This record gives sequence, structure tokens and C-alpha cells, in this order.
Amino acid sequence: MTARTGSVQVVGTLPGPTGALACPLPTDTYEAVVLGHGSGGRLSQELLAQVILPALGEDERFALEDQAVLSLPASGQLAVTTDSFVIRPLIFPGGDIGSLAVHGTVNDLAVGGARPLYMTASFILEEGLELNVLRRVTRSMRAACDRARIRIVTGDTKVVDRGKGDGIFVTTTGVGIVPEGVRLSATNARPGDCVVVSGTLGDHGIAILAAREGIGLETTLESDSAPLFELSATVLGASAEVRCMRDPTRGGLSSTLNEIAAASNVGIALDETTIPLRAEVRGVCELLGLDPLSVANEGKLVVIVGPDDAERVVTAMRRHPLGAKAAIIGEVVEDHPKIVTLRSSLGSERIVALLSGEQLPRIC
Repeated sequence: MTARTGSVQVVGTLPGPTGALACPLPTDTYEAVVLGHGSGGRLSQELLAQVILPALGEDERFALEDQAVLSLPASGQLAVTTDSFVIRPLIFPGGDIGSLAVHGTVNDLAVGGARPLYMTASFILEEGLELNVLRRVTRSMRAACDRARIRIVTGDTKVVDRGKGDGIFVTTTGVGIVPEGVRLSATNARPGDCVVVSGTLGDHGIAILAAREGIGLETTLESDSAPLFELSATVLGASAEVRCMRDPTRGGLSSTLNEIAAASNVGIALDETTIPLRAEVRGVCELLGLDPLSVANEGKLVVIVGPDDAERVVTAMRRHPLGAKAAIIGEVVEDHPKIVTLRSSLGSERIVALLSGEQLPRIC
């Protein structure tokens, strides 16, 4: 007997209490993830060979072991970071969850002054996910790795029931090397230091919001998702007075600066007229009552630098494509320790508080 039900082909019979016991065998081709892809058997091997491993490029041999044995430079400090990515939608203007996972991992290393070397990638896949979407995401990861000069060396794949995973979740770990003598920390900010940003704020968060909610914009706003390791190296090469670097992701600039102010026990005073914002971002924020300083970014750098070197750092950043709109937007002050303030274009002043709750969930 031969019958076909959905993606399962039933071939032959075996004797049993009722006279026949069907023996289901999986078909060879699938358009979507099935639970069998997480079984550890033939379907798992096919998923790895046909979809996952091509993302690893020349280093795919590492993924066939239970661990990766890595070579590290003889000098420098080891930097390690870990992160998870649960963004919705999976594919958005300017990127997808694959490139975002690489960029987010690279950036967490870069803001500590590290040169990214290796990363791991683990996937939680939902039953029913189209394999073409998974192919797009893994190819995007490989392209992002090539751009950032980081190598995926090991990983893991699991499959969960339909309705339990929302497509793809990605977890990463990144490893990099910080040169000797580099000591960046949120505790280093001093009164008189300048606050520098690498470009327009809120692009990622508003691009995701527009894609998710169907908000029509006169221009196509894209996520700013990008690897920052070259830009961070440019900053460190321009000044020995860099105290701290951060990428203002969830919670945006407000969360980042509040964390620095609290860690260093200083105040931070911002000037609204100097903060770079795209007209589309400003317009959507005004329409929906959002604070652009609390909107997420995925390709922007915040730098706290000594006052004598601030202009030099800005000039160096503007020579790099990712820092073309770099600007000094404020200073570190002794007044109001652990509080961030903003002076508006009208001369009024307000406190820039930490974001309360989620302004936009599932943003990265």
C-alpha cells in the first residue's frame, strides 16, 4: 500500500493486532520546517547540510564538532558577549534577523574596544517556518559575517511546535580581543567630557514600527543595522581620551546615557538642537507621542570623550560612512549626578528619564 498525507508518505504494511500497522516515512523535500528537522536524525542532517552550514562558509567544518577549538592572538584581553534576537517582523527594511544577530554581537564587542574574531549561532525554529525564509536569514548572516570579518565557528538548532516559537529566535555568543591598554567603561565619565553620537537616532525603531504597523512614509526609512567595529577602531585611533563607547539599542539614547550617568555618578546635559534626527523619525514620534531619545538603534555609536579631543573624534568619525552625521550633543556635568537633562530649542529643560515599560516590544 502506498498513500500520501500532507508531507508524510506511508509505504508498506506491518502485521499488527488490527492486521496492518502503517509505517510513516518522511518525504525528501520540504517547503517548511517540520518537527522532524529537530530530531537529530536524517532530516536534521539535511537541514544542516542544505540550509544552516552554508551560512558558515569556509568554517563549516567547525559545526560538525560539539565544540570549536580557537586560535587567539598572543597579546590582548579576551572579550566575550552573548545576546538573543527575537525581532518581529523577521525581515524588515534594511535587514533581517540574521544580519541583525551578527551586527548586534559584533557591536557589543566593538564598543568595548574589541576586534571581533569568532561567534556562535543557535537557532530556535518554529514548525511551519518556510525554508526559503530560513535560507534568506542564514545567507544574510554569512554576508554580515564577511563584512564584519567575524567567523561563525559552532552552533545549535532546535525545532519547537507550531505556535511556540514565532518563526525564528537566534542566540549568539561573540569572542574578540581588546588591545592592551584599552580600558573602556561606563564608570569612566568625568565632568567636562563630551557626549558624541555617530549619526541620526531612532532609525531602526521607527523602521520596524512602520513595517509592523503598516505606517506609510513618504520616503523609505531603513533600519540602521550595521557593524560598528571599524568605526569604533577609528574613534580609538583618533583619541587616547575615550572614556566609554556604547551602542544605544533597546531604550535608545536615554537608557544608554542614564546607565553611564549612574555608573559614573555624574550628570549629563544634552542640547536638543544638536541631536541628529531624520525628518521621518521626528514626524512619526510626534504623531504617536514617542520620545525619539528612547527609540532603539542598531548601528549607532555613543562616545564619551575628553573635551580636548571631542572635535578630533567627530572629524575622524565623519570620514567613515557610518559616522557621516556625527555630532557633539552634550556634556558630562557635576550638577544633578545620575540624572540626564535635555535643553530644548525653546530654552526649557527637562529630565530624560529611563524608559518605563516597552515602547515597542520585539525590536531586536
